[in-house]
Amino acid sequence: MQIRSYRPSDESSVIDLWHKCDLIRSWNDPEKDIKRKLKVQGEWFLVGTIDDEIMASVMAGYDGHRGWVNYLAVAPEHQKLGFGQKMMAEAEQLLRQVGCPKLNLQLRDSNTEAIKFYQKLRYQIDDVISFGKRLESDE
Repeated sequence: MQIRSYRPSDESSVIDLWHKCDLIRSWNDPEKDIKRKLKVQGEWFLVGTIDDEIMASVMAGYDGHRGWVNYLAVAPEHQKLGFGQKMMAEAEQLLRQVGCPKLNLQLRDSNTEAIKFYQKLRYQIDDVISFGKRLESDE
């Protein structure tokens, strides 16, 4: 797998990947999410490719206090082969390079496979409550 920054020509392949991985929700328009990411640390929107075919993605970001990861995806036929770990290692390296002390991410509590994946990578469940407020509707 080769890892590189997202290119605008990747959009449809990335959105297809997110659909295959069940990451799309009605309240998050994937095209808008991509456009938003490209405005802020767009070079940290990474894709993984095999033979130039996109089969993985991850968005990393840093706000000066905490790092965040969104849209980690690996095509179902490539899961459990270490590609997700490699994508996360690349995102973590980007964050380390800018001095990020801690990385956060959010999962749906029903996503037991993702919970196991992150625990295997030594992530821990923080004793926090996640709040959110939509400032712009995607619906």
